[in-house]
Order: sequence, then structure tokens, then C-alpha cells
Amino acid sequence: MGGDRFEDLIVWKKARELARDVYAATKSSPFSRDFALRDQIRRASVSVMSNIAEGYERTSRAELSRFLAVAKGSCGEIRSQLYVARDQGYLDGAAFEGLVRSAEEVSRILSGFRRAVRSQVPTGR
Repeated sequence: MGGDRFEDLIVWKKARELARDVYAATKSSPFSRDFALRDQIRRASVSVMSNIAEGYERTSRAELSRFLAVAKGSCGEIRSQLYVARDQGYLDGAAFEGLVRSAEEVSRILSGFRRAVRSQVPTGR
């Protein structure tokens, strides 16, 4: 995809921050004891940054677009799981809102990046 590194992408940096924040939020009890939810939201947060990186390292813009779509889906998964965590009392309002805003921001950036990538993909065979 060029000479740049995925580590230089703003969206990857934001996804890394989101993963860091998700890990921090899930370290404390009682969230840390809900192993299924804790592990699932952590996997989803890692999926976002991993799919951005993998797509960027692929050889075509079409593949990058596909991986960005998967990363965006994982952002939605994180937000959905945050609602479960909030409903269970694992997160206070401020922590919940901050994480949701962060996931929404990453999702918006992914959408814009994907639009830009798709506009450069040839439409013919």
C-alpha cells in the first residue's frame, strides 16, 4: 500500500488508544470477573487495530477496504458490549460515555478512510 507504515495512520493510533482504554476499563472488578464479556470486548478492541494493520499491509486497495469494513464492524461490537457492561453496572456513566465516544470516533474515521480507499478502486475488471 505504499511506503508508509500502518503505525503512522491516525485511525490505527486511535484504535490503539481504544484498545488500551478497553483493557484498562476491564481490569477492575466486577468487570474483570465476567470472563466472557471481558474477553469478548478485549478481542473486539484488538480486532479493530489488527484489521487496520492487516488491511494496510495487503497488496490491494480492495483488500484494504474489506479489512477496514471488518474493523468498523468490530467498533460496533465494542459499543454493543459496552451497553451490556453498563447495564450490569460494570461501568459508571463517565467511563461508558468516554469509551462509546472513542469507539464512535474510530468508526467515523474508518468510514471516511474506507470511502477514500473505495473511490480509488477501479470499478472495471
